[in-house]
Amino acid sequence: MPFGEQPAYLRVAEDLRRKILDGSLPPHTRLPSQARIRAEYGVSDTVALEARKVLMAEGFVEGRSGSGTYVRERPDPRLVVRTGYRPGSGQATPFRQEQADEGFKGTWESNSFQDTATARIAERLGIKPGDRVMRTRYLYRTEGEPMMLATSWEPLSVTGRSPVLLPEEGPLAGQGVVERMAALDVVVDNVAEDVGARPGLAEETAVLGGVPGHVVIEIRRTYYASGLPVETADLVIPADRYRVSYRMPVK
Repeated sequence: MPFGEQPAYLRVAEDLRRKILDGSLPPHTRLPSQARIRAEYGVSDTVALEARKVLMAEGFVEGRSGSGTYVRERPDPRLVVRTGYRPGSGQATPFRQEQADEGFKGTWESNSFQDTATARIAERLGIKPGDRVMRTRYLYRTEGEPMMLATSWEPLSVTGRSPVLLPEEGPLAGQGVVERMAALDVVVDNVAEDVGARPGLAEETAVLGGVPGHVVIEIRRTYYASGLPVETADLVIPADRYRVSYRMPVK
């Protein structure tokens, strides 16, 4: 096939995608049947089927058991704002502070338990596999809608036997990593976030909504104090409903 020439199934998918985006095929409309696609575009059953598979993989359509394939509703993505630590925020956690800036009402639920570091987490925290960590799982909501899952790990060599052992309990419950570490005279001076995308796992999409395999945004965040990692976390956000927006000060 000459360079730049699309296979027939991609040309069909592109035209159907255009109709979805311009409103010719609005949300909840049934996608043309395989026979109709075959007749309208002059293609084989195989091409028609592959074109439908492309649109389903891209999240433009969804199958409904015993009914057919329909155009999915695609709401305008809302923002998940990332601004980094800002001093003087009072009792607000970073999540609550950032979402408040956008006028959203954010809440979360969490649970913490002691665990052992896997090889992957140990490498990120600069500790040995099997070392003890505090693992905390979060579900964040914006105006009641699940919008982000997060799992954090803190080395017990830093927080063990201290008042801030549990991130969401004690005198600094919910204050965030910077404030909690400061109570131990550990000064957090840097944070790194690596952003990527991947198919969502079944257990993630079951909580966040959506279909297993749909793309999620994954942020791998690590807080440092003088080069020492004191917390690392994985944040998972549904890519079809949210967009990550960074607001970084210029110093």
